[in-house]
Order: sequence, then C-alpha cells, then structure tokens
Amino acid sequence: MLVSEILAIKGKVLYTIAPNRSVAEAVEIMNEQDVGSLVVFSHGQMTGMLTFREVLRAVQQGGAGWESVSVEDAMIRAPLTASPNMEMDELRRLMVEHHQRYLPVMDGTTLLGVVSFHDVAKAVLEEQSFENRMLKNYIRNWPAEEEGER
Repeated sequence: MLVSEILAIKGKVLYTIAPNRSVAEAVEIMNEQDVGSLVVFSHGQMTGMLTFREVLRAVQQGGAGWESVSVEDAMIRAPLTASPNMEMDELRRLMVEHHQRYLPVMDGTTLLGVVSFHDVAKAVLEEQSFENRMLKNYIRNWPAEEEGER
C-alpha cells in the first residue's frame, strides 16, 4: 500500500496555523479539531510542524507564560516528510526510527496531507481485513478433488 492510498482512506483535510500565532491558539485548534498536529504555513509554504510533543516542550520552557510562546518558537523546522509513492512499510520504518507520530506528505513543494501513526495502523488493519476476507472466500470456494487426482 502506498502513502497516497493511506491519504485517500483518511481524507485530505489539513489543519494549519501561522508561525506568528501563539501556542495557546494552537492548543485550542488541536482540541477543537481533535488532532495531534498542525502544519505551520507562511506565505503559502510549509515552514514547520507543531505536534503535541512541541506543545508540551513549550509549556515546560515557557513556564507560567507558556500561552504567549509563538508557534514559530515551538515548531519543528524542516520536518521529515513522506512522498505519495512511498510504500507503507518504508513509511512505518521512517516513523519508528525517527520517533515521529505525524509526517507531512509532500509532492515536490505541494503539501498533500499529514499521515499519523494512527492512520498507518488503520490502513494496516483494513489491508489485513481485506486479505483475510479474500483468503476465506478462496478457501470456501476450494475446488473439489477429482477421483483420479488423489
């Protein structure tokens, strides 16, 4: 399965924020939309990613004034990315090796979406379920043996 197929299953809704916004605003958006990451966009280009990990770091480092920390100061600059034609196994390996729960999917300079580890797990389950149904159907329709073939 390709990353583009995972995006097709998930849908391509993107949640973004500008780098000059506050971490408090980012937390509000993440809670309202029930997402664990936001793509940071400036002048039509992705400039970074903000995940709940960076939010927690900003809270720790900002202390009582964490709410005024800017997204730009908290975000991951130049995050790892996936390509739409990447195989799911390669994507999983990349996410595990680099401890990334969210990866933007880029086609050149165009952001196609964000794939989460949850999206990957869901795609694996759906793929296994499909293969399981196909195998059961194959077994159910197993051709009867002829007398002379034994």
